[in-house]
Parts: sequence; C-alpha cells; structure tokens
Amino acid sequence: MSKVSGFKNKHFLSLAGNLVISIFSVATMALLYRSMSKSDIGTWFIFLSFIGIADGIRTGFLSTGTVKFYSGVELDRGKKVLGSVWFIALSISILLLLLNAIVWTATTQLQNPQIQIVIKWIGITFLSSLPFMVAIWILLAEEKYELILWLRLVNTGSMFVIIAVLIYIQKITLENLLILNIATNILTSFFCVIWRISNFRTIFKASKSVMLELMHFGKYSLGTTISSTLLKSVDTFIINYFLGPASLAIYNLPCKLMEIVELPLRSFTITGMSAIATAINNNKEEEVLTIFKKYAGMLSFAFIPIVLGGILLADVAINILGGPKYHGTEAANIFRVFLLFSMLYPIDRFNGITLDMLNLPQINLQKVLIMLSFCIIGNLVAIYFFKNLYGVAFVSPVVILSGLFFGNYYLKKHLKYTLKDILVTGWYESKLLINKTITNFQKTGNN
Repeated sequence: MSKVSGFKNKHFLSLAGNLVISIFSVATMALLYRSMSKSDIGTWFIFLSFIGIADGIRTGFLSTGTVKFYSGVELDRGKKVLGSVWFIALSISILLLLLNAIVWTATTQLQNPQIQIVIKWIGITFLSSLPFMVAIWILLAEEKYELILWLRLVNTGSMFVIIAVLIYIQKITLENLLILNIATNILTSFFCVIWRISNFRTIFKASKSVMLELMHFGKYSLGTTISSTLLKSVDTFIINYFLGPASLAIYNLPCKLMEIVELPLRSFTITGMSAIATAINNNKEEEVLTIFKKYAGMLSFAFIPIVLGGILLADVAINILGGPKYHGTEAANIFRVFLLFSMLYPIDRFNGITLDMLNLPQINLQKVLIMLSFCIIGNLVAIYFFKNLYGVAFVSPVVILSGLFFGNYYLKKHLKYTLKDILVTGWYESKLLINKTITNFQKTGNN
C-alpha cells in the first residue's frame, strides 16, 4: 500500500484542498509584495476584490444548489441538473461579459487607471474561470475531494510557479499578471476536460423545470452568501468609522487568526453538505439526522484542543502575525473571546447547511439576516456605551446565539434531536475516527 493512501480520507483531502489555497495565496502575495510597486499591488487587489464579488454571485447562486440537487440522484436526473447548472452558469458569465463590453466602450475616457484595468479584464477573467468552477461544484456533489485537491494544485500552483519565473526574468508587470491569471484558469479548465470532469455536454440535457428549481433555490442561497459576507465585514466598517483605522488594525489581527478555526470548519462543512444532500435525495431521513449529529458533534470536540491551545498562546500568535507593536493591545484578549465562543460554530454552521439541504433556504437566509441585524445593532450599542474594542468583541457570542436559537427552532420541526444527542454522537464518532486513523497508520507502517 502506498504511504499516501493512508491519507485518502475525504475530510483530510477537503482540508488539504483548503490548505493548498491558503498556503499558495500567502506565498504568492509575498512574492508580489517584494517585486511590484505599491500602486500595481493596490490595483491588483482592487481587481481581485471586484472579480471576487462577481464570482461570489455566480457561486452563491449555483454551488449549493448543484450539491443539493445533484448529490446521489439517478443518472437521467443528474444529467438534467448538470445541464441546467451549465446553462445558467454560462448565461450569467456571458451576460457579465456583454455588460463589461458595454461599460468598457462607454468609459474609454475614464481617468482612473485602476477602474480602467478592472473594466478591461473582469469579463474575460470571469468567463475563463467558468469550467474550473463548475467542475469544482460537481466534484463536491460527487465527493471526489482528491480531484478537487489536484485541480487546486494546478490552478494555484501554476500561478505561483509562473510568477516566480516572471520575477526571475524580470518580466513581472501588472498586465502580465492579469494575462497569467486568465491563462492559469484556462490551463485548469483544460485539465477538467482531459480528466472528463467538466460534464459540459450535459448542457444539451438542460431542463426548464430543473432550471426553475435551481433559480428558486439559488435566489435564497445567493441572499445567504451576500448576507454572510456582510456579516463578516460589517464590524470592520463600524469600527473604522467610530474608532478609527488604528483600532481596526488591532481588531483585524484576531479576525485573521480565526482562520485557524475556519479552515477545518469549511472543510468539514463541504464534506457534510454533500453527504446530507445524498441522504435527502435518496429519502433516507434517519441518515440525515445521523450525519447532522455526527458532523456537528465531532467538530465541537475537535475544537476543544484548538481553543485551549489558542487561548494559551494568544499573545505569541499576535506577536508573530502583527509584530511587537501590537503587544499589550486588546488583540490577544479579543482573540481569546473569539476562540471561546467558536465552540458554537459547528452546530450553527451545520444547522444552516441542513436547512439548505432540506430545501428550506429561505429559513437559512432569515437566520443569517437575524444574525446580521444583531451584529449591526450590537456593535453600535457596544461602541456607544463602552467606546472600545472589548464591547465589539462581546457582541460576537450574541450574534452566534441569535442564529443558533432561530435555526434550531425551525430545524427541530423536521429533525428530532437535542444538544445532548449531538454531543453523545460526536464523542462516539470521534473515538471511532481516532481508532481508525491509528489502525491505518499502523498498517501503512507495516507495509
């Protein structure tokens, strides 16, 4: 047995895929900061922000729907779903490209070079990433995480390598970087074709009724995506406006460090979502409940060492990331507050995706909107009374609890469970996973 085969576990592969993106993005950023002017770097990140918004709309509208309606279904139904996904995704991409062309024609005399570059490149970049993104959604539904890992390696790895080469031959310019971005998307799409994972031919099986299902679901899914994005950034705007950029710099440090928690949470959310969708599409209601309790419970226990370690090493982590000038600020203690209440994240997150998979995306949207409302009102009240970052930090648990209570209220109408059920199942499954992992390592070592 190959030593690598011991790691062919969907949870590990999903986590590895997210780690690949994080590592290469940090390494690429480090290269660019050291080789390009501040002006070009600023323009590049402005471009990434706009393309991120555009891609967020397409992904928010279709990715969750692809997993929900495609996972575990019969072959004919699956082809109709994928064909409909392709038709909608292609329509969105071409529409943006046409709008981009119209805006580009109308703004040729614009004096802002940054906006000019965004308008010039956003449409074609958005279109070039389409096959790659649709393939990722399909592979998520099929739970083929090893292929997702390889695609991400091709996409982010080739970008990093070619940037390093361009720097070495002194050809790194903003325009070359924008062309390279498109080229790596096309390269990744080429691998999707030769590995036969794009399923583009299913577009001829697109069904009007399935497209209507996807769009009805997608409008709520998109709303949830946008609201979740606002939820993560609204405190940034409020702090900057009322307390200033210096306070914002302090507050952003623990926010960045919370990636320690978000990385495994995102990975398990991805694997759990496809498993729940498959169970629902095969009318296995008991299995849906089991998967929900298993994932939410296991992650809750997995967070315990992360939280304890983070609380003990908070000052060290802040010094490593921010440097000595942030020593003695509120950053370390705010990080401890965030970590402590992150224990609620797994149940809250799986509460939301289970509502989505049960075809209740409108309830999940309402849940996120309630959390957003508590976040905005809570931050304003906290700053008014406390006039410091600690007040804002303690709004976080209130926000999480508001979503947790609302989501549990509606989810319990469809699934019968208690907090004790989640923890008992999570503890049992955690022990099974640990024993299985130890056994696999022992077998790998013997071979």
